[in-house]
Amino acid sequence: MATLYLIDGSFELFRCFFGAPRAQRSDGKEIGAVRTLFGTTLALLREEALTHVAVAFDDVALLEAREPEDTELIQAQYDLAREVFAALGVTVWTMSGFSADDALATSAHRFDSDPSLTRIVICSSDNDFAQCVRGERIVLYNRIKRIILNEAAVLEKFGVPPERIPGWLALVGDKSDGIPGIPGFGPKAASAVLRRFGRLEDVPLEATAWEALDVRGSRKLAATFIERRQEAIGYRDQGIKRLDAPLGESLEELRWCGADGPGLEALARALENDGFLRRQIPLRGA
Repeated sequence: MATLYLIDGSFELFRCFFGAPRAQRSDGKEIGAVRTLFGTTLALLREEALTHVAVAFDDVALLEAREPEDTELIQAQYDLAREVFAALGVTVWTMSGFSADDALATSAHRFDSDPSLTRIVICSSDNDFAQCVRGERIVLYNRIKRIILNEAAVLEKFGVPPERIPGWLALVGDKSDGIPGIPGFGPKAASAVLRRFGRLEDVPLEATAWEALDVRGSRKLAATFIERRQEAIGYRDQGIKRLDAPLGESLEELRWCGADGPGLEALARALENDGFLRRQIPLRGA
């Protein structure tokens, strides 16, 4: 049973940076996040279902935290973070002109039709990836909460099917992608509107058509939507994942065959920690 895992490397670096204690090399370089990243990635690779895997990183210039000091420390660990994945035998995509999200969405879309795959698992906690979910075949895995969302779970959580997620987030808002949403629209109202009318372009511009919606203040919501309809459509389009990122690897090239021995040794020197070399890590070609 073949399962492809797709990892948001930029998110994983941020997660480890803010969730792990600081640590410095002898030259003062911050490496706390990448040390933790090594352990969390190794744990993922040991999941029974995983047979193929790839990770995507945004361009380093796009990695920004709220505090400038944090941004500097995160960017300083960017190259080492990619080396962690490469040393562990994971295909690394470093994006330029496209986002890491685009790479994962493109890969999921491309390999969806491959009969040799049983499942595609997108590892991210970002709600906007719910648009990529398809039945039980393409699922979203929140590694922090250890929750897997299939299509039925997406419908239960958001009240709309995957193809309506960009529109739902356009109305409700998505801080992680800089989408403020439309004032007055909470999850319930957004779900009700999209379930009844479908695409944002098909939502009626007559307030009377909204009266049948089971939401409070439907007339006020209608007035707001009518006024800001084009804004909502723009947010929706902004949130749609691109499916044309330039990825050249075949599915077979994404097969995980174990870690790269020399790469692990180089990583141990870079992190000044050879402890993980004593872990039982399957090696490529062994």
